[in-house]
Formats: sequence, structure tokens, C-alpha cells
Amino acid sequence: MCEYCGCQALESIDQLTMEHETVVNLISRVRDAHRDGKIAYMAELAREITAVLAPHTQVEEHGLFPAMAADFPEKIAALEDEHRRIEAVLAEADGPFLTDPHWPGRLIEALDLLRDHILREQDGVFPAALALLNTEQWEAIEAVRARVGTCMPQRTA
Repeated sequence: MCEYCGCQALESIDQLTMEHETVVNLISRVRDAHRDGKIAYMAELAREITAVLAPHTQVEEHGLFPAMAADFPEKIAALEDEHRRIEAVLAEADGPFLTDPHWPGRLIEALDLLRDHILREQDGVFPAALALLNTEQWEAIEAVRARVGTCMPQRTA
């Protein structure tokens, strides 16, 4: 993932990036399961992705995105719309996915969108945030993270 701009030096961005990396690894496992016809395992992995994305999305939508919306309203609105589209397909992993022959394909399409979405955040939103946001805005982002937590293990120094 991205390491060229230094934005990962900020704990808020580092945490979001770690979550992205976890999701990308899970996406790879979903693709393998899809190739092997393991639909139930795809659903299990989709639920793991949802668990990672739940607090991640809260931090973005209630911390980072509002701070960026004035400068990039259309881009932020598009990212939020993608969140809804991806979440809708991931949520189907708790439903009757085994009886829907089209669900695996919808999941792969949603995960392709998610992968592209992650790249846009890593290469666009995060570096722009580093350049534009002030201390108060970063503190607001950190406050959202403190409230919602993460499902990721904490790094040790």
C-alpha cells in the first residue's frame, strides 16, 4: 500500500491503512474461495470484512470525510455511496446466500469496487488529508476512533 507521502506517520491514517491491508488480504482469500466454489467460506470471509469495515467506515464517515467534504464534496459523496453499495452486498452474507446463485458474482463485483475504493483513499484522500487538515480536525478523527474502536490487534512498539 501507499508509503510515499508520509501520511502513515499519523496514527489515524496508519490505523485506516492497516484495516485496508487486512481487507485486501481477505479479498484475496474470497477470490480463492470463489475459484474453488466454496460459497459458505466466501460468506464467512465477507462477514470478516464487514467486521473490519464497521469501525473503519465510522471513522471515515464521521471523522475524515466531514473534514474533507468542503474541499472535495463530489468525491466524498461518491466514496460514501460506494460504502453503501459495498455494505449492501456484504450484508447478504448473513442471509440466504447459499440459495442465490448470483450472490457469489455480486460479492466479487462488490469486492472489486472495494479494492478500487481503497486505492482511491490510499492514493488520494489520505495524502490530501495530510496536506489539508488541521490539528483540531485530526483530534476529531481520533475521537471517533476512540468511540468506535477497531477489530484490529494493536501494534506493539
